[in-house]
Formats: sequence, C-alpha cells, structure tokens
Amino acid sequence: MYSRHRYASKETPWCSPIKVKNGYASCRAPRGVYYKPIRGTACDIHCRKGFELHGPSQIICQENRRWSDKYACKQVRCYSLTMPQNGGFKCSDGSYFGSRCEYYCSPGYQLKGDRVVTCLDNKAWSGKPATCIDVEPPRIQCPSVKEKVAEPNKLTVRVTWETPEGMDTADGILTDVVLQGLPPGSEFPEGDHKIEYTVMDRAENEASCRFNVRIRVKRCSKLIAPENGYIKCSSAGNNYGSTCDFSCVSGYELQGSPARVCQSNLAWSGQEPTCAPMNVNVIVRTAAALLDQFYEKRRLIIVSTPSAANFFYRMQLGVFQQAQCGLDLRHVNVIELVGVFPAQLGRIGRRLLSPALSLQLRLLLRIPHHKYQMVIVDKHGMDKERYASPASAAEIFDLIDTFPLRKEEMKMQAAAGHTCNYA
Repeated sequence: MYSRHRYASKETPWCSPIKVKNGYASCRAPRGVYYKPIRGTACDIHCRKGFELHGPSQIICQENRRWSDKYACKQVRCYSLTMPQNGGFKCSDGSYFGSRCEYYCSPGYQLKGDRVVTCLDNKAWSGKPATCIDVEPPRIQCPSVKEKVAEPNKLTVRVTWETPEGMDTADGILTDVVLQGLPPGSEFPEGDHKIEYTVMDRAENEASCRFNVRIRVKRCSKLIAPENGYIKCSSAGNNYGSTCDFSCVSGYELQGSPARVCQSNLAWSGQEPTCAPMNVNVIVRTAAALLDQFYEKRRLIIVSTPSAANFFYRMQLGVFQQAQCGLDLRHVNVIELVGVFPAQLGRIGRRLLSPALSLQLRLLLRIPHHKYQMVIVDKHGMDKERYASPASAAEIFDLIDTFPLRKEEMKMQAAAGHTCNYA
C-alpha cells in the first residue's frame, strides 16, 4: 500500500496545473494523496481583494483530464457615477476597485457632498456622491445719481437712470428684478428718496443694491402780506421762480413792488411793499384825471341827483350806510353828484369836488342833470350798469361779484378771513 501511494505520488498530473490570476486555489486530492492534479482532485478558487470570481467556486479534475469548469478573478467594478449637473468628476481608474474619483463644479457653483469617493470591494463608492449647487448670490450694481435741483417755479424733478442689470455668477439666468421706490422717469418731490433693486437667480439666491435720489428746491425767505393787504404766491410761495403778488384792502393803495420773484441767488426781486391809506387828489383839472386814480384799484358807484332832497337819493344813501362793510369788501368808492349846474357839488367821502369837476364827470359819463341816476363802474373804468331808481345792497353786490378780478379777490379775502356778516 505504501509503495502504491508513493508510486501514485510520482504519477504524471492528470489535469493541467491550476493557475489563478489575481487569486489562488486550495486543492484536496482524493485518499489523502500528496497534492497533484490527479483524477478527483477538488480545488476551491479564491480571488484576492478587489477581485471577484466569475465561475464556480470549486472545480474538479475529471477523467477526461479537464477541469470541470472555467473560472476567472475579474476586477471589482462599482456602478457608474452620475455626472453632476453644472459640474463633473475625474477618476484615476474609471469605476474599478480602488479608483479615486474627484468631483468639481462649474464657476458660480459650490460642491455639496464628498469631494473624493473611492470604489470599494463591495462594489459601492465610499462617501456620498456630490452635487453642485448655486449658493453664490448674483451681482448687481446700482447707478450713481447725484443731487438734483428743481427748475424755476417747480417743486419736483424728473429723474431718469438706466435700470441696473444683474448678473448671475452661475448659469447667468435671473428670475426676477424687484424695484422698491419710484421708477426712473418719475417726478421726484423735494427730499431724499431711497431706491433699491433686488435680483434673484433660479436657486433663489438674491442680491440688492441701493442708492439715494436727493431733490433740492432753492427757497427764498418766506414773505408775508403787508399790513392791510394781501399776498398771493405761485407754486410753494418761496421756491426759486415763484412770484408773489401783493394787493391792499379797501381804502388802501400799494406802495413798493406789486410783485416779487424768488431769484436763483435766493433773494427776492423788487422792494418790500406796504399798504398806505388811499389819498384821492380832488384838485385835478379833468374828470379823466380823477378817474385815473381809481384805475385797477377801486370800483366806483356814482350817484347823481338834482337835489339833496330827492327821495331816491336819500333812500340809496340809506342802503349804502347799512352796507358799508360790503362796499369796502368789494373795493367800492361812492361819488355823489348833487345839484344842477352852476349850483352843483361833488363828494367822495368827506372830500368835496369842485362844481366844474362835478360837471365834467356828468358829461364824461353821460349822466343826466335833472333826474336821479346811479352808475356802477368797474376797476377798468367800464360802465357796467345804470339804475334809474334805488337798488338794494344784495342786487348791487351780486352784480359786482361777477366783475373781472372779483373771484380772485374773494379767494384772498376768504383766506385772510375778511368777510361781512350781511354781504
């Protein structure tokens, strides 16, 4: 028996010797014979780390001198990595075992996850595959708008600028541009105005820029109405280019500049006006010279009567006495012409007119001598209405309130609080 076994150990191998590339085999001969690939020898195939067996894990030497099956140790391969959007990766050996793959992102994107992953022997990648996300806000630059000064007689300035264009550092796409404040081309009032632009990209990152629009209105010192007078100003009243017009209450006349303008040097043109009591010169040679003193200043009611005892005349004076406030409010002077030439006189308030001047007034205005008549003349010297009998205060005032300039007078009087309870 011993010699047989010994002889058998020296037999020529029945099957070809086993060679396992990237691995090894562990074999067992039948009946404990010293290993040679004889009939019935069983070999277990093992692959080294990073390789996997393709084929059966055990092969047997068969009677036909061939091994029972084919085998191979092939390198382990992980699944193919997905190329990240807006980025990529580079690998040392593709998807094979031990290959190191390093991720990178396009400009404007940031890596999220593991930058480097390695293919392991379990066909899995180490770490978590990375993605590229847009975390960098877009860029936007606002314009530089300097201080703007309002033009003469204006309180606003039309300001324009180029709408800023944002730029996304990643894919260049912006989803929205939001403006806070007045848009370009608007009329900006005096003061500081904050303008803000905000841009957003597709990843909802946002960026903002801000700038101020400053509007300055040149202003002179504030003017006030003269004593016993009114002031009416255009625009805001004291801004560059605005005009202030002055007038006086009934019985006063303006001295100084009737209008003043706020100039670019912030000083008012002209001289400061005052309202002085009106002084009617009755020592004039003609009726025209007398009437010229009232032109654009006062309205006239001329009452003519052949006698101071005339009933209509006395009745009309009684109406005027009760309505003196309304007459003053409407800038009315009453001229009385009493008697028949040569025994006639005229009167303006307490000042007497000569017989010759009284006669001229009747002739100039074509007023009859021998009967009662009342004539109403406006500030431009126009004969507006004639009455052959007394008229009530309401009738006269309603007429005068339709005259040119009267509407503006009423506005100024209302603003100044000048009024009469019965007018």
